[in-house]
Amino acid sequence: MIILGLTGSIGMGKSTTAQMFIEEGVPVHDADAAVHRLYAGEAAPLIEAAFPGTVEDGVVDRAKLAEAVIGNPEAIKKLEAVIHPLVKADADRFLEENRQKGTPVVVLDIPLLFEKGNRHRVDKVVVVTAPADVQRERVLARPGMSEKKFEGILALQTPDEEKRKQADFIVETGYGLEHARTAVREILRQLKR
Repeated sequence: MIILGLTGSIGMGKSTTAQMFIEEGVPVHDADAAVHRLYAGEAAPLIEAAFPGTVEDGVVDRAKLAEAVIGNPEAIKKLEAVIHPLVKADADRFLEENRQKGTPVVVLDIPLLFEKGNRHRVDKVVVVTAPADVQRERVLARPGMSEKKFEGILALQTPDEEKRKQADFIVETGYGLEHARTAVREILRQLKR
């Protein structure tokens, strides 16, 4: 089984690209979706213990948690120590299920693949990218996003240029959906050689 690591900085089109892999029949483990599930389940009491007042009715309030950690490297490390092992365990279950099924290719959608030293977990890396102005426009259009929050997130991420240098495959999303879909199909074609 080939494990593709899908990554890209905020606003680059990673979620849309992940959906394209799904449409091509490739199972995708989405780390962000796993975090959402965990925030409404087993991670909630752990996060409330670490960051009191960030959980409401058994579910992590993402806005309150963001207030508690953004711009605070120690708080971010504390949060990562809680959530990263749970997300990894979730991904490991996904991989094992697909190994047992004989799935030829799977995708691990890992937003911070390079930043958190996850390169060793995958066979090949797909980096999703777009021009900086397109990225900025996409991110600032998100509800609750500010210039300050965007800059704070970018500061935690490996620069796009560096990610592209380390990629096995690149999907450019700034040229429209069909261009990106063609790139996804070409990646899968190359892997089947």
